[in-house]
Amino acid sequence: MNGKTSNGKPQSAEETAAFQNNALAQQYGGGHAGGWVGRLPSSWVPYVQLARLSPPAALFLIYFPHFFGIILAAIIQRSPVTQVLRMSLIMLGGSFFFSNAAHGWNDLIDAPVDKSIPRTSKRPIPRGAISPRAAFIFTATQAVGAASFLLLLPSGSAIYAIPNIVGTYYYPWAKRHTNFAQLVLGFCLAWGIIMGSCAMGLKPFTGGPFGGGSGWKQFFWAEPSTACLFLACILWTVIYDSIYAHQDVKDDIKVGLKSIAVLLRDRTKPFLWLSLGCMVALLYTCGSLLNMNIAFHVIAAGGSALSLGAMIANVELKDSASCWWWFRYGFWLAGGAIAGGLLSEYVLLWPSF
Repeated sequence: MNGKTSNGKPQSAEETAAFQNNALAQQYGGGHAGGWVGRLPSSWVPYVQLARLSPPAALFLIYFPHFFGIILAAIIQRSPVTQVLRMSLIMLGGSFFFSNAAHGWNDLIDAPVDKSIPRTSKRPIPRGAISPRAAFIFTATQAVGAASFLLLLPSGSAIYAIPNIVGTYYYPWAKRHTNFAQLVLGFCLAWGIIMGSCAMGLKPFTGGPFGGGSGWKQFFWAEPSTACLFLACILWTVIYDSIYAHQDVKDDIKVGLKSIAVLLRDRTKPFLWLSLGCMVALLYTCGSLLNMNIAFHVIAAGGSALSLGAMIANVELKDSASCWWWFRYGFWLAGGAIAGGLLSEYVLLWPSF
């Protein structure tokens, strides 16, 4: 696919590829400096780029599941809106610092590899804008900031963050150890649902050594509707991050990184369709277990099916720009659909509180 110059003449394939790589690097490759970022002191800009704060997709990748967990717990417990708003703000603050720390850690470990991949070679650490020592200090301070928000949660909630901390610490190496790094990432991000439940005072585990359940629920280790939403969010991450990973398949193969995109390559789309089917079934089951209204099923399950289905059907996996575009916008639509479905159920239940 050839682009055009300002005088309307077609560019060569090489010029088009260079333009696309530069555009990608300016967006999520760690080199974005436009908009509000350009108004900051120049010494701040590399840290904003390291934390992926512009565009803010990275922050909301982490915040969305926390918000899902809050609203689901509010539905189960019939929680007042004041509690929902308070915990949503606390989780947003915690997600901000956790996102900064997670991306700083990922880039610190990946820096040697990022140097050899065109799209990521201009990230702050590979290009020398931030030293490894400075990146580690930044990451550590952001991690402390995230941990401080755990003190604002109900007593006993902090212990539930340990699996996510371990998973996030390991994730950069998962890309070297397994082709299913997207599952590791999905687990880390979806764990926000567990933390959102904890924030609302709802025990996410009902059986096994954690106890707390009664009747048929005691035979499950997790509250069933919470477990369904948790698994659905893992598959959501697998779908959008597999598409994101297709941006760098050739480079990843050269440097020895692994992913579902590297494993399946041209056979990725059938796998994504299967994942989407399972995700929609899990969302439907989540709603059915709680006898949710039809609005949840239409908005959450139906909206996810339409938005992610459009992403899978239309993305050109061999085109990095197409992968970026669908990742950037498709994730927002699906996240918004799930959030909208949960909020619709909460609003409909409001009169019964």
